[in-house]
Amino acid sequence: MANGQWYPPEWPDRIRALADGSLTPVAPRRAATVLLLKDTPDGPVVHMLRRRASMAFAGGAYAYPGGGVDPRDDDRQIRWAGPTRAWWAQRLGVDAAAAQAIVCAAVRETYEEAGVLLAGPDPDSVVGDSTGDDWEADRAALVARELSFAEFLDRRGLVLRSDLLGAWARWITPEFEARRYDTWFFVAVLPEGQRTRNASTEADRTVWIRPAEAAAGYDRGELRMMPPTIATLRRLLPYGTAAEALAAAPAREMTPVRATARLQGDEIVLSWPGHEEFTKHIPTVAEPTGSTAAEPTMPTAPEAAGAPAGTRPATPTTTSSATPSPTPSPTPSPTSSTTASPTPSTTGGGPA
Repeated sequence: MANGQWYPPEWPDRIRALADGSLTPVAPRRAATVLLLKDTPDGPVVHMLRRRASMAFAGGAYAYPGGGVDPRDDDRQIRWAGPTRAWWAQRLGVDAAAAQAIVCAAVRETYEEAGVLLAGPDPDSVVGDSTGDDWEADRAALVARELSFAEFLDRRGLVLRSDLLGAWARWITPEFEARRYDTWFFVAVLPEGQRTRNASTEADRTVWIRPAEAAAGYDRGELRMMPPTIATLRRLLPYGTAAEALAAAPAREMTPVRATARLQGDEIVLSWPGHEEFTKHIPTVAEPTGSTAAEPTMPTAPEAAGAPAGTRPATPTTTSSATPSPTPSPTPSPTSSTTASPTPSTTGGGPA
């Protein structure tokens, strides 16, 4: 049975073009995404969104809130709490200005897409409730880039709580992709008093789901995800609480993961170093239009992929819009709730 790896059908042609020198790679854009966690009686759950089927990139795939860096966040000093910019620069492998912008992107995108704000009036507190018309007006201005994040914090008298984030991983989009991102993945714990909502027009559903259940759904082919999403999700499996995952973040390896493509006989081998489950074998000669060669059969779920044997079907707590599901979705458990949610406007984001 195929797993849920999302695989763009144009990749084989682009890989061949890169190999023969007819494709020039584009520079990756900086981006950030956040694995937002909270505790439940059954263990920690992670907040995920499903991209609308109409999206040109990864339509129907599950991802985390995230998006591109706003260049304005490099240039202006942000109201800041937690580890210094120099500390973050070393952790993220960039200079101090870039570190500030990447952390800002993580916090801003979580607010824009999930309605959760990792900021407070002082270094020891967090906003308790960010709902209401005035908050929504500011959020919409951030989405439209009419308001920079620094201006938003100043207007609200807030400081960014960088200590509420933990750097988790870094993935760079392959050179053969048309849209490339250098994406830093973070973990964070849902602040007390705040709640998530689907605030993204790019998503038709949001879920809170246990990492083991999401991974099992992926392995069965029920939940579609890009390699960075499922890989970072699997790394959450050992932790019994959200706080444990956050505490483990500083020890996480941050060497960028980047796919490579090499010629091997009559096929191209696509692989992600350290992540063998994503390896693809692609014919070097394109087959006629209408064949299935452009989108190879997904490999079967690998043994010991991270989900315990016999894991029950995924049963996330779901908040969904009226948009039909483009792929099979987990059946909510009797304790789950399914409600309609608003989807205010938002801008495009990076991969997650």
